[in-house]
Amino acid sequence: MKLKLSCLAMALVLASSTVLAADPKPLAKVNGSPVSAAAAELMMNEQIAQGAPNNEELRSAVKDELVRREVLAQESKKRGLDKKAEIQTRIDMARQGILIGAYINEWAKTNQVSETQIRAEYDRRVAEMSSTEYKTRHIQVEKLEEAQALISKLQNGAKFADLAKDSLDTGSRDKGGDIGWVAPQGLPKQFGDAVGKLEAGKFTTVPVQTQYGYHVIMVDETRKAVPPSFEDKKNELRQFLEQQALSTHVNELLKKAKVE
Repeated sequence: MKLKLSCLAMALVLASSTVLAADPKPLAKVNGSPVSAAAAELMMNEQIAQGAPNNEELRSAVKDELVRREVLAQESKKRGLDKKAEIQTRIDMARQGILIGAYINEWAKTNQVSETQIRAEYDRRVAEMSSTEYKTRHIQVEKLEEAQALISKLQNGAKFADLAKDSLDTGSRDKGGDIGWVAPQGLPKQFGDAVGKLEAGKFTTVPVQTQYGYHVIMVDETRKAVPPSFEDKKNELRQFLEQQALSTHVNELLKKAKVE
């Protein structure tokens, strides 16, 4: 069985050998050095969390992995690699990473996002949504003059889909410039503003500039926007609010810290 170990699990095993070696009931011994049962339990839990079955095959694979690591770690020490400054720095960083992960997990347990907060964020986003969606196509070019020439051709009867074949947007040019149904808020501001002003069947008569170049935009159809259900967005919103709260907390800690 091939084990899929997280960075945290590997760092705990590699960087906390002194603590793990103090386990009163080691899993095994390699050249007299104990292999920690605590490390085995950690790895077991990690594998089970990733979907591995909790059985003897997994336990055996974990033991083999820990023995292999101990053998390699001992050989590394024989060569004096543990004394190298870079290696010591990496070990210190691994320990630091473990402490940070432990702190964040502990903080998250006591600062959980409530259902009320999630619902409020959902309501806020729905309120900011456009009431209309637009079936849109565009042609992207590099220079203003190119966009102006395209608009002139369209005004003289050229078909948008034909002109779109030379668009810089490789994702839409083979589809006549079609980018599907969009809401203005989900687009670059200048692009979204232009889309929101167009009626069905109309195209922009002035090139629209974004960070990607110049665009000629056309709206084929419009329809009433239907927001996603709360249940569909609930987990995504929870994760967003958790990350937002953590970021705010970290920034508060940074402000209090004395950095010289």
